[in-house]
Amino acid sequence: MNNTGETGLPESLPGFDDPLALLRACHTKILDHCDLLEQLVSQVQAQGDETELRDNARKLITYFSGSARLHHQDEETDLFPLLARQSLKLADLVHALRQEHEELDALWAVLETGLKQVTQLDDPEPFSATATRFCALSRQHVQRENMEFLPVTASSLSSEQIKDIGMAMAGRRGVRFSG
Repeated sequence: MNNTGETGLPESLPGFDDPLALLRACHTKILDHCDLLEQLVSQVQAQGDETELRDNARKLITYFSGSARLHHQDEETDLFPLLARQSLKLADLVHALRQEHEELDALWAVLETGLKQVTQLDDPEPFSATATRFCALSRQHVQRENMEFLPVTASSLSSEQIKDIGMAMAGRRGVRFSG
């Protein structure tokens, strides 16, 4: 049973001993932060409270520049190379997911700049359009990973490989692995 904190996000996540479940839980957090980004866009368009705008912008920057970036590294470094070698179909899927990561990273770079000056945007329309594209692509990407990539990963990797992935993920975050 997941308890949620005041952010509406799970207070506890699966451990690094279950890295695929942890990646899936991170997908939920990505979607929740997309919801927050869309709320922020509405606040910007309504010229909402500056303190709330800055607080929400700070939350988004912290998450997408930190945890979400590590999430992409987990997939790019630990999972994609293992799966891409298994079949042409998986190689095509991995290639498409990598391309989506690149597009998401480029969109995020634009959004991050806008979020840092969220209360001083001269024209909020380009920021809003970028946020809309970022959230739509994030949702599509998460669905593809949850429905296509993670199930294949779970059935294709050995328990030793999964343990190694969990250890690498923990190490990337400077956390001791206890699995």
